[in-house]
Amino acid sequence: MIRIRDLEVGYGREVVLRGVNLDIPTGVFLPFVGPNGGGKTTLLRAILGLIPLRAGRIATPFADAPPGYVAQQKAIDPIYPAPVREIVRMGCWPLRNELSRAERRERVDRILERFGLLGHADKTFAQLSGGLRQKAMIARALVGEPRWVVMDEPTTELDESAQRMALGLLRHAVTAEGRTVLLAHHGLDALAPYAEQVCLVRDGGARIVPLAEAHF
Repeated sequence: MIRIRDLEVGYGREVVLRGVNLDIPTGVFLPFVGPNGGGKTTLLRAILGLIPLRAGRIATPFADAPPGYVAQQKAIDPIYPAPVREIVRMGCWPLRNELSRAERRERVDRILERFGLLGHADKTFAQLSGGLRQKAMIARALVGEPRWVVMDEPTTELDESAQRMALGLLRHAVTAEGRTVLLAHHGLDALAPYAEQVCLVRDGGARIVPLAEAHF
């Protein structure tokens, strides 16, 4: 479980979130939703330990079980020179002492095929469309089969069909594989087939509510 108590976080003199208290159990598909600039990305970064806390505390299991992570695409260097296969293979790093080279290759090929990326495996990141780049980053986050997956707007740049595919795969990772998926998402309608509840981040706070009660 992730436990957040009396969290306050922000940038410079700006306080983005204050007084946040959340319990996030394992085995959930939990979108973080809210208005642009409301603090979704800030809260996910705080959970990951990527930004300092002004007050409060966050307890996570990540020291023993590193999460898979997808940052916003604008945070990724588009001229990164490695081919797609190597970018995805990076997601196997936590398992480097547990998997043989052949097992890592098989796992990477399997997820490249799952995301329709096998035909692009030798291309560099810069040669991919925005949608294919996003698929590659999701594949990298999932290839290590982490227990926790944290994603910041992972369906950005995907067309409607690819977005449904990605959300379906992430939901499957929860229901069939026992993972926990936390993701920032920019809308509500697309989530209806996949999420029963969401973390609503707005007005400087955050709370978990049924999807039908999330309005912003």
